[in-house]
Amino acid sequence: MQSTSSRIRLIDSATLSDDWYLLKKYTFDFLRRDGSWQRQTREAYDRGNGATVLLYNRQKRSVILVRQFRLPAWLNQHDGFLLEAAAGLLDNLDPETRIKAEAEEETGYRLDNVEKVFEAFMSPGSVTEKLHFFIAEYHDGQHTGTGGGVEEEGEDVETVELGFEEAMRAIKEGKIVDAKTIMLLQYLALEGVM
Repeated sequence: MQSTSSRIRLIDSATLSDDWYLLKKYTFDFLRRDGSWQRQTREAYDRGNGATVLLYNRQKRSVILVRQFRLPAWLNQHDGFLLEAAAGLLDNLDPETRIKAEAEEETGYRLDNVEKVFEAFMSPGSVTEKLHFFIAEYHDGQHTGTGGGVEEEGEDVETVELGFEEAMRAIKEGKIVDAKTIMLLQYLALEGVM
């Protein structure tokens, strides 16, 4: 098997947008498995890497999620208000430090410990972002703030505590449609955490 770098030759890149994040168009030659080269073009959206955390409480059998408006979901025939695990971009911090800060900003819970469970590319066909997935056990005494997100960043985040079984039903019922949240809830179920 050839290394990936020997199968790709970057020919050109052009910036299409550098407003919210960076959107570029790339032209590259791709060495196919049959030995022939094929010229391809793709657009890639670079918004940096991120982290997400699912807060859970074993004793209460509950999870903490957030509800916030997502324009792309709204544009695709959804009401736009998604139930999600807290998440955010790394902004030049290590994933653990960033996700603890993000959890407090969005949910109001100050986390002592987080456990990294895996990494994943969420939309590798068009977005460069790699997401670092965490879980963290919470208790009521850790609720030190109001949450709600950062207003200057346009965030208006509602904190939602759900029973674990209710959250799992919400996936089947189409009430939770966010991929990172589904992955983390299923992780808790598969690993027997809850």
